Amino acid sequence: MLATYLHWKGFDAIHTTHFPDGHLLQDADIRKIAIEENRIIVTKDSDFPDAFFLKGSPPCILYLRLGNTRNRELTAFLEIRWLTIHTLLAQDLGMLVVSHEQIISY
Repeated sequence: MLATYLHWKGFDAIHTTHFPDGHLLQDADIRKIAIEENRIIVTKDSDFPDAFFLKGSPPCILYLRLGNTRNRELTAFLEIRWLTIHTLLAQDLGMLVVSHEQIISY
């Protein structure tokens, strides 16, 4: 659902399940694909921000700290904040953290 939303917003988004054994991809594999294909990792998994602080960027990470959110609620939440999120992602930053309280760029 999120990849579909991002497609609708004009991004070339793919879910990890698009890749062979995608549901089994390790974080290092996802990071490698993102670097090789110049992609942004969109995640709710804190392992990627932890790796960002240890290893730096690339790849760019959009970290959604929104807890267990239904897809409809997630896309509605993002839609309200989309202009800000899109503007920040276009600035070639390393990581964007989006939570209910704030948006932080690194």
